[in-house]
Amino acid sequence: MNKALRYTMFGLLYFVQGAILSFFTALNAIYLLSFNVSMAQIGIMGAIAMIPFVLKIFMGMLSDRVNLFGLGHRKPYIIIGLVIQAVCLVIVPSINPGTDFWLYAFVAFILMTGMALYDTTTDGLAVETTPQSEEGTIQGFMVGGRALGVVVVSAVIGILVEATSWQVTFWFLAIVSLIPLAFILQMREAKRQADRVFEWRAFGAFKSLPVIALGILGALYSLIINAANQIVNPYLQGLFDFGPQTLGFYTMLWGIGVVFGSLSGGKLVDKIGRKRSVLAAMVISVISILLFVVIADPGVAIAIVVIFGIAFGYYETVYFAISMEKTDPRIAASMFSILMAIANIGTGIGLALSGILVDGIGYKLTFVVIAVLNLIALPLIPLVFKRGETKSQNGKT
Repeated sequence: MNKALRYTMFGLLYFVQGAILSFFTALNAIYLLSFNVSMAQIGIMGAIAMIPFVLKIFMGMLSDRVNLFGLGHRKPYIIIGLVIQAVCLVIVPSINPGTDFWLYAFVAFILMTGMALYDTTTDGLAVETTPQSEEGTIQGFMVGGRALGVVVVSAVIGILVEATSWQVTFWFLAIVSLIPLAFILQMREAKRQADRVFEWRAFGAFKSLPVIALGILGALYSLIINAANQIVNPYLQGLFDFGPQTLGFYTMLWGIGVVFGSLSGGKLVDKIGRKRSVLAAMVISVISILLFVVIADPGVAIAIVVIFGIAFGYYETVYFAISMEKTDPRIAASMFSILMAIANIGTGIGLALSGILVDGIGYKLTFVVIAVLNLIALPLIPLVFKRGETKSQNGKT
């Protein structure tokens, strides 16, 4: 598969992930509020739905070790994950979250398990097939593809909900989930080279202080940006009495910001370096989150949502690119998934935290608390980029 098709495939896989994940981290709150589900419950459900992204550590180990059905270490897992996601999306609208909250949360958990499966194997495939000089660029495509999924689906969801129903919307998402199969089914995995065969001793990389610091940084950044993202739509709905279609429009604008932040950020990361990129991401994050406190009218909200989207996309691209650089290709899916799982622990905590804080201190003070949390990352930066701790050409640290 040539570079253009390979980038398109990775972009589409993340496009689908973005379409579904954005719904469950942003628009799902609006859906559940229509059934009189509390913000605290929404936060708890968000945390439960993120558990598979912690468990994907084991999914990564499985795909690193097992060539499933002789089809490869990545391809069959990606296919299975996409199918699980699509099936769950067909089932979800038949459940009333107001009366069967835990059943809804369980199906969401299974759905996210399917997503986590194809997510971790896609990441492993990217690590194995991407030259180090293109790591920032490929992550820009992947994060940008996910954001594009947010843009397209958010615009369509608002229209579908108001013109038809939530049920039709979920079925639409199920169909979208199957789009990447056209590329995956054509893909053939290359036979692994000797220096890329799974080895348990490769996990010794996690004894490295820079990798430990990177994991903590990942959990913190993910907590911050996702905690803020979850409450943006409910906050705007409360301020301006927006309906689903308008909120979908604002989410689309956020997604456009993420696309810009990730694609431009990917190139910028490769140009100015990882350390400067992290510092820049922190500054943009603090400013963009605090701006929500001073929203005065819908017009101002548009600009702030786009700025927050740029910060979101750029921060993610920076963290993913650094993670690729420090990942040992002998345990590509395992190590990358562990770093992502640690970040997702932060996401789960952030989703629960923001929901609980909003019920306790209100939206504006919650945004302030989330923004200030960025400062905790400052002492981690010199540890992540400690001299002498870089990946060699054979992938060993």
